[in-house]
Amino acid sequence: MTPILQMRKIEKRFAGVHALRGVDFEVAAGEVVALLGENGAGKSTLMKVLGGVYRPDSGEVHIDGAPAAFHSVSDAARHRIAFIHQELNVLDNLDVAANVFLGREPVRGGFLRLVDRGRMEEETKKQLARLGLRVSPDTPLSRLSIAQQQLVEIAKALSQRARLLIMDEPTSSLTLSETARLLSVVRDLRAEGVAVIYISHRLGEVREIADRAVVLRDGANAGELSREEITHERMVRMMVGRDVESFYQHPRGEKEPGHFRVESLRTARYPDVEVRLEVGRGEILGLAGLVGAGRSEAAQAVFGVDPALEARLVLDSRPLRIRSPRDAIRHGIYLVPEDRRTAGLITEMPIRENVTLPALGRYAPAGLISFSKEAEGAAEVCGRLNVRAPSVEVRAATLSGGNQQKVVLAKWLALAPKVLIFDEPTRGIDVGSKAEIYELMRGLAEAGVAIIMISSDMEEVINVSDRVAVMHEGRVTGVLERSDCTEENIMRLAVGGAGES
Repeated sequence: MTPILQMRKIEKRFAGVHALRGVDFEVAAGEVVALLGENGAGKSTLMKVLGGVYRPDSGEVHIDGAPAAFHSVSDAARHRIAFIHQELNVLDNLDVAANVFLGREPVRGGFLRLVDRGRMEEETKKQLARLGLRVSPDTPLSRLSIAQQQLVEIAKALSQRARLLIMDEPTSSLTLSETARLLSVVRDLRAEGVAVIYISHRLGEVREIADRAVVLRDGANAGELSREEITHERMVRMMVGRDVESFYQHPRGEKEPGHFRVESLRTARYPDVEVRLEVGRGEILGLAGLVGAGRSEAAQAVFGVDPALEARLVLDSRPLRIRSPRDAIRHGIYLVPEDRRTAGLITEMPIRENVTLPALGRYAPAGLISFSKEAEGAAEVCGRLNVRAPSVEVRAATLSGGNQQKVVLAKWLALAPKVLIFDEPTRGIDVGSKAEIYELMRGLAEAGVAIIMISSDMEEVINVSDRVAVMHEGRVTGVLERSDCTEENIMRLAVGGAGES
């Protein structure tokens, strides 16, 4: 069978960087090929060559066996190639239907050639139903969660009737049930003869859906795995060039139960129900649940980002009153937010300023900032976290996802945290950086920090947490000990099953 796509000996250089080194890649109709590699391995560059964003320095691209040139995104569209981007490519000032058909709005006949709004809404409803997203096509995107916006991005790609669909971290914001629905859609597309390139750092999904896995490392082909050869260990070893020992480990230090207690918390999202949970010193408490369960809302209320209707919080047996992030920071409670680029970092500022911002007073004792001390402090904590950057003066926007997450963490480590809340800590992060983030979390717990980890990655929740609290519609429906943490038990509680606490 002639592949739909063949890329041969693709080379691409940027200033001082050899991004692609003779990469070969192909995918056939009705085949799902996983494209794997750490951040910086060349995956995005290769896909941008295919999408017409970059022109290769050398090499060939063939579509259906014939040479093809991609000079723009429209060239890819003409070949019926559609992209689902990891970084959302949506406009929150428009509604759902307008985003799905952005740039290719259907028109009605006649002199005025008006946009056919009815047709847009009808087609949008079909794609939303396919993905299990229960929102109206005329809902403003600004009212949707990040996960729901991700599903709108997917609906936009599906509506293009693509022959080749490129999915870049499509489930990074989705819960287990939404991920299962999306993987079912991928299977349907495969059965319909659509070729799918699936890029994901969630290796469990790759094992479940991929027919083949192609791995890039340092801009070159590192190897390929057939369906029967795809295992977690082989994928990790091929991506990083070594075994990642003890990828999942639990903290070994002593646990002190009841260190931080949420005795009663009511949020504006769920005003009639209470959140109650506790996490011990030295413990990693996973917080699981479906999108809309209220996990992020509870975290933001604890941190003081969103006002709570009621909040009875206790730290080290002392009641707390938190009305703003400033109050939370004063008590040693910090939040690493889900959307690190907009809520965790000021991406146009250098690493130095991002790291020192929460504690700027210590670098300006007389009201004037000592830039040398600020740089020294930022460099010290970034060194501890192995932030990979030429210096602390580079803009945060230039860093990979994993290094951005480390910078968000670095600004809190300098303040000696007592409680750290991680909201989707490894979203969109490669396997090597994941291992480093897990190691950092373990180290913090072993040093006595209480950690709450919100995650939609079931493998992560089960393997990283000491215990798992599960939320449904604003309340904690149960808390599972490590020995009871299975996908079945978590999902039963996530849909409101027995075990309410």
